[in-house]
Amino acid sequence: MIPGMGAVATTLIAGVEAIRRGMAKPIGSISQMGTIRLGKRTDNNSPLIKDFVDIAPLEDLVFTGWDIFGGNLYDAAKTAQVLDRDTLEEIRPFLESIEPMPAVFDQHYVKRLTAKHQKVGKNKCDLANQIRNDIAEFKTKTDRQVMIWCGSTEIYLEQTEVHQTLEAFEKGLVNDDPGISPSMLYAWAALKEGIPFANGAPNLTVDIPALKELSRKMNAPICGKDFKTGQTFIKTVLAPAFKTRMLGVAGWYSTNILGNRDGEVLDDPESFKTKEVSKLGVLEHIFQPELHPDLYKDLYHKVRINYYPPRGDNKEGWDNIDIFGWLGYPMQLKVDFLCRDSILAAPLALDLVLFMDLAARSSELKGLGIQEWLSFYFKDPDSAPGVYPEHDLFIQSMKLKNTLRHIMGQDLITHLGLDYYGE
Repeated sequence: MIPGMGAVATTLIAGVEAIRRGMAKPIGSISQMGTIRLGKRTDNNSPLIKDFVDIAPLEDLVFTGWDIFGGNLYDAAKTAQVLDRDTLEEIRPFLESIEPMPAVFDQHYVKRLTAKHQKVGKNKCDLANQIRNDIAEFKTKTDRQVMIWCGSTEIYLEQTEVHQTLEAFEKGLVNDDPGISPSMLYAWAALKEGIPFANGAPNLTVDIPALKELSRKMNAPICGKDFKTGQTFIKTVLAPAFKTRMLGVAGWYSTNILGNRDGEVLDDPESFKTKEVSKLGVLEHIFQPELHPDLYKDLYHKVRINYYPPRGDNKEGWDNIDIFGWLGYPMQLKVDFLCRDSILAAPLALDLVLFMDLAARSSELKGLGIQEWLSFYFKDPDSAPGVYPEHDLFIQSMKLKNTLRHIMGQDLITHLGLDYYGE
């Protein structure tokens, strides 16, 4: 169930159907193409993850969702201009069969969009219950459900009293508290129905005490936020490399140009602030300047996003990194990543849907609330109170695979390797 059926959602859904028909491979999806080593390196036992754990096969996926623009998914995919015409025409009947439901929307939270297809209710509680009714209807047609937010970035919100307890939050729904955004209404409705919720945008949504409480109470998993697709993905590869080599970083300037609806929304300063906070936290956590003051204490980190319509979904992320090495001598690294935003995001969304469904069926994982083992997929991973989030892509990958090994009763892999040299 997808709130926001625009570029990412249509690319995901069209892609899954193309893969089901044998037209393409699920490239970029760890759940479909990734392997997992079991036992020693000498055992040569590395099955596909999808053959090792009980994740739902792609043939079983059924899609629905909500959108503020109306029309079917063929129209939405054509508007998004991510996939080529031939691919879309081949699966046109399938995409035309999916018509998004009217969405809950409030322009206060996303200034640059105007809804043509939205729900009307007397207060936020009424709107949230309308979402629950939609979920209940979908439950009659499906065995299990997962909700993944693929909607736009909302304005930056700080936590207030309404976010602190479930009781305060549910009172706030009735009182139309401005601290409760549309994404929170979807999350509350999903968790109330016992459905896992993943957040592809940087909004303040389930990362508040009230919804964490509801998640644990209902055994409905939640995870981090904001798909880690292009520039931040590269950051979480390069920054650990500098830190591992004990190379200093004086400055890291990142700028993006993109022209899709995401770019249009982020042209609003309040929505950009939400994204900026999500992107800026990465280096702070990886470099740990308090432990390495000589290398990172004075790091200057700047992030910019510029709306540039000619580029469409084909985003360009440009980084200038000023590093220094032995005796403080300066060096530079420049990265120019000409990426495709939704092409990178779609397989992440697929993996999250399948792994969140797995977590909801795992006795060890479902009651935890936050699924920290899925940090791999997010710019802004969530973690237990008092525990700093892990941003290093390779540690995140290890955490993900070790969690899968653990729930399947397999030995964890430590890479110590001393046992290869014994008798």
